[in-house]
Amino acid sequence: MEKYQLTYHVDMVFCIDATGSMRHALELVKHNALNLYKDVTFAMEKKHKVISRMRIRVIAFRDYVADGEQAMLASDFFVLPEQSQLFYECVSDITAQGGGDVPEDGLEALAYAIRSDWTREGVKKRHIVVVWSDAPTHPLGHGKIAPWYPEGMARDFEELSLWWEDEQLGGAMDENAKRLLMFAPDAPEWSRISQRWAQVIHVQTVSEGLSELDYQQVVDAVCNTI
Repeated sequence: MEKYQLTYHVDMVFCIDATGSMRHALELVKHNALNLYKDVTFAMEKKHKVISRMRIRVIAFRDYVADGEQAMLASDFFVLPEQSQLFYECVSDITAQGGGDVPEDGLEALAYAIRSDWTREGVKKRHIVVVWSDAPTHPLGHGKIAPWYPEGMARDFEELSLWWEDEQLGGAMDENAKRLLMFAPDAPEWSRISQRWAQVIHVQTVSEGLSELDYQQVVDAVCNTI
């Protein structure tokens, strides 16, 4: 008897720390960008889950105070596999540089991700944010002294938590579809998120540039959120 297969519409946002130490992680994404759709869908088929539509968006973050207008770079969603080449070109254009002091502005990147234009199509949906960073994050609002700091940003961690928890405040993340996967160190703000927010997987990293990660580990972790 043929097993019943679940069909999903999947949106993913990659929030990637693009500072100087992150070369390994960036190269991992760049090297596998063209195969990401095929590899994820193949892994999901083994679980009897079919991805009927996948989109991916990229947010590269650094430090608003140290990196000026290069502190936050965000793409639109790419539809895979049709726009795999555009996705590849997008991540290929990201250079590991800057960062200033050790903490970066990862919480602002997460805020941008939460308020993405998430899909409303499909009976079964997944709205997945994947964070890649080898550094702690500044408190939200640390970069407000910079003239290019965005308007309308969450004021503090508590408000950002409400964006995640409340579909109306956050924008368009479906309450049942949202997932947060963090490849990040055991640093105060990242750990605070994993302890307080629902639907979070925190893969605690210990090496500079996330050099302990391999591609299959990333694919498996992503698939476990679907």
